[in-house]
Amino acid sequence: MSDVQGNVVDIPTEDGVADAYLAHPDDGRPRPGVLLYQDAYGLRPHLRSMADRLAGAGYTVLVPNVFYRLGRAPVVDLPEFIDPAADPTIWERLGPILAGLTPDLVKRDAGAYLHWLADSPRTADGPVALTGYCMGARLALWTAGAHPDRVAAAAGFHGGQLATDAPNSPHLEAPRITAELYFGHADEDPSLPPEQMARFEEALSTAGVRHTCEVYTGAHHGYTQADTSAYDRVATERHWAALLDLLERTF
Repeated sequence: MSDVQGNVVDIPTEDGVADAYLAHPDDGRPRPGVLLYQDAYGLRPHLRSMADRLAGAGYTVLVPNVFYRLGRAPVVDLPEFIDPAADPTIWERLGPILAGLTPDLVKRDAGAYLHWLADSPRTADGPVALTGYCMGARLALWTAGAHPDRVAAAAGFHGGQLATDAPNSPHLEAPRITAELYFGHADEDPSLPPEQMARFEEALSTAGVRHTCEVYTGAHHGYTQADTSAYDRVATERHWAALLDLLERTF
């Protein structure tokens, strides 16, 4: 593990300026870029620590505040330990924010994030990788489909609503994706029932996308997020092993 430096950066977009967290090895060398997409709770200390761990493995990691149109992070004030069962108002506050982040906005913003990474002296030449958590798994798929020339690999963990009946469902990006994919589904996840898991994998297979989809038995939606009630240490370590393996194959 390398020593890591992290700092806040601002990324110009078509709709304003997105604040983001950048983590990278503290050795001055350009490293392969990774765009890390947040869960619904937003850019916060736990996601910064995840970025630091990934950077320590030898990557330049960018974590944008995808809700930047509503302000700088944190957009919603949350407790240090997040438990929606104890405070149902959390989702009352987050629901409208998530609904406002449409696939078109995600794809447009992704272009700005990828352009910023490509121009950064901290990032090595070539395509980047993506990793997304919860809603971030959907963002990773939309990004991989919209910018196939810039994305070499994409991972998603405990993603929800990946293969719905909606006309903009993430699984419909499959024909445009050229990246290798890894998805670690949560076994106990009402937002991704077995029929959606099957539809998702069928779409990837039909499109000829290189992919691995695994179900983490007993894990709940949000299992990687240590500051929430869904955290599962065993499943999280499995996620790290799978993600780093994908990145090593890609870069």
